[in-house]
Amino acid sequence: MNLDEASIYVGTYSKYNEGSLFGKWLSLSNYSDKEEFTEACLELHSDETDPELMFQDWEYIPEGLIGECWLSDNFFALRDTLESFSSQEYDAFCSWCTYSNYDISTQDIDDLVATFRDEFVGQYNSEEDYAYELIEETYDLSEFAKTYFDYEKFAHDLFTTDYWFDDSYVFVRR
Repeated sequence: MNLDEASIYVGTYSKYNEGSLFGKWLSLSNYSDKEEFTEACLELHSDETDPELMFQDWEYIPEGLIGECWLSDNFFALRDTLESFSSQEYDAFCSWCTYSNYDISTQDIDDLVATFRDEFVGQYNSEEDYAYELIEETYDLSEFAKTYFDYEKFAHDLFTTDYWFDDSYVFVRR
């Protein structure tokens, strides 16, 4: 999901029903908001009295933010918010969106990002690596006790109940 590269092929239902696929790819990075984008779409199809826009194809736009005849109001707010993310945060957010049950098309973007930041723990090579770090930071075990500690089983328990892991990112279950 790279919202900076998002684009939509914009036609109209009238042209489509007449057998024409006339339209144009519009890059959403050229528009600051939905209103400006819609104005460009209407200008593209100014040969029609009241064009009913049809988004015939799109790229780099997540499911839930676009359909054949609509673009979510949240698209531009989400794109602008994600610009401030580090590449790690951006990738983790994309992973989180794939598996979370939040509706990115309607939920307030600030609330969505705050929830993500509350649930995102960090990037680790494995579940066991996270378990090891958690033990190091949370428990005061002697070096002797650590040699007997089963990090693999501890990680299994953590990720069965309180955490989830995807593509090297750890998240808290809520």
